[in-house]
Amino acid sequence: MSIPTQVHDRRRRQDRRRSEPHPITEDLAEALTGDELELLFQPQFSAEDHAVVGAEALVRWEHPDHGKLAGDALVAIAQSGGIARRLSRHITRAALIAASDWPPEQRLSINVTAMDLFDRTFAEDLLAMLAELDFPPERLTLEITEQALVADLDRSAEKLKLLSAHGLRIALDDFGAGFCNFRYLKVLPLDALKLDRSMIEGIANDPRDLAVLRGIIAMARALDLTVIAEGIETDAQRGVAVQEGCAVWQGFLGGKPVPAKDFDTKSAFSF
Repeated sequence: MSIPTQVHDRRRRQDRRRSEPHPITEDLAEALTGDELELLFQPQFSAEDHAVVGAEALVRWEHPDHGKLAGDALVAIAQSGGIARRLSRHITRAALIAASDWPPEQRLSINVTAMDLFDRTFAEDLLAMLAELDFPPERLTLEITEQALVADLDRSAEKLKLLSAHGLRIALDDFGAGFCNFRYLKVLPLDALKLDRSMIEGIANDPRDLAVLRGIIAMARALDLTVIAEGIETDAQRGVAVQEGCAVWQGFLGGKPVPAKDFDTKSAFSF
């Protein structure tokens, strides 16, 4: 067999595997029907007084054979079985209902995937859900990663502009983890940059990491963007992030993701 034929056959096998449903997709569909997914909230704190200003919604699924599944793995399973839209709507609705009981000044952050932005009616459906649940759009932040924007930046920008016009806030998530296409900063209706934990890890002891942080914050100020520091795990990291101008922070130092019933909206980080 010639090398080009081998390559062609390998690619064909890879494409076939990608198009086949994940073996536990049916389990996930049943879990959605039975409301078996666990929704968690990780608190976000104000740099000014360290009070809780909101939380990021995360989802976990405890599969009997495969253990805990979350994040990209869960989305990939849903996508392979054609239920990504259903999963996204399920998570968003549950998060909005839970956050409806929070103080009105606290914000809910939810993650938006590439499949969400590819969905032709994503923006309209989300606005309809907000209206149905009587949840103020200005209390919702959409966190979008660079990976979710790669497929069609212009189309994504149009959807996000519609949502922004209705009061939703848009945050570019995991900033610094990818290739940082600065066109995003020009095209998207951004309100905030959420720094990836890799941008935070060394800021308390590495001068180069600190210099990078200062550069990002200076750029954000010039663009009138809020900076959110993610992955804060030590007092030293928190102190530097706050001193340098990050307006909001989250991480294990302040609190791990917890179920809605355990999320304390009235607490503040003490140090």
